[in-house]
Amino acid sequence: MSESSVMLGQTSSGWWIGGGIVLIVGLVLLFVVFQFFGLWLQAYFSGAGVTFMDLIGMRLRKVHLATIVLSKIQLVKAGIHDIKTNDLESHYLAGGRVPSVTRAIIQAHRAQIELSFRNACAIDLAGRDILDAVNTSVNPKVIDCPGSGSPVDKLDAVAKDGIRLLAKARVTVKTNLPRLVGGATEETVIARVGQAIVSAIGSKESYKDVLENPDEIARRALETGLDAGTAFEILSVDIADISVAGVAHEANVGAKLQAEQAEADKRRFQAEAEKRAAMARAREAEMRALVEENRAKVVEAEALIPMAMADAFRSGNLGIMDYYRMKNIAADTDMRESIGGSGQTKPPGTES
Repeated sequence: MSESSVMLGQTSSGWWIGGGIVLIVGLVLLFVVFQFFGLWLQAYFSGAGVTFMDLIGMRLRKVHLATIVLSKIQLVKAGIHDIKTNDLESHYLAGGRVPSVTRAIIQAHRAQIELSFRNACAIDLAGRDILDAVNTSVNPKVIDCPGSGSPVDKLDAVAKDGIRLLAKARVTVKTNLPRLVGGATEETVIARVGQAIVSAIGSKESYKDVLENPDEIARRALETGLDAGTAFEILSVDIADISVAGVAHEANVGAKLQAEQAEADKRRFQAEAEKRAAMARAREAEMRALVEENRAKVVEAEALIPMAMADAFRSGNLGIMDYYRMKNIAADTDMRESIGGSGQTKPPGTES
């Protein structure tokens, strides 16, 4: 075989290898173009600014392409151009819900509510439902107090006159987006509103004042700053229902309460009378004991008289004639007492 034939064979073989490489590269490029072309074309005509290199990079980083591209298109069509594709991709890689954040930002933008992409991502990563938060901020919601999970359906409060009242309130709130991360939840709002209403009712002199002006109770509750430190802004507190405990089916509530009050007063007065009687009996017993004590002292003093007389005899201060004169005086005194008495005892020496 000649040298020219060998060289021709080598050249032909090289062309085949080069052609194969070109073919493989072309197939790879065709596969890439085929795989990304639909999303790229959609983003291109939407003005989203997503390039082929962006799509390839997202695929290498295992980012769901359709999620990022469609979210970017939605933002651009809503007139929001300051959020980049890389921002959406970063939130996706952090475990965030990009579609929810996108819809929330669009809704806040249309409602003219200030919500930055950074705050929206923080709220989403904190586990809060950012879309529901924006919806609540746009359309305030009503919370029942007590809440649906409470074991009781009404608040139990007592006025200063001792009458129990049952009340139920409705609280209108909207989300406070800047305080949503770290702010207290609905349970805290319900607890604070219930506490404020019970306190306001308890400060009233009579239950009638509460029934006449329930709006004053709600106003006082609202003025205490119930939404401080919470994720909500309280718009209004309204008393939905208020009634006197135990007389829900009575036609004349006033008469019922007056009868119960009269019965309670009767029992109280009886208890006070029994208390005074017991105190009087105790005082009487104390006085009898004091009389007996004084009598004992008199007996004790009289028992000392003979001893004193004996001492007087021994010391010479008392003579025998003095003693007889004292005895005569005592006998004369007894006779006069007998005569001035009932007459049953006769004087000594009289005949029967």
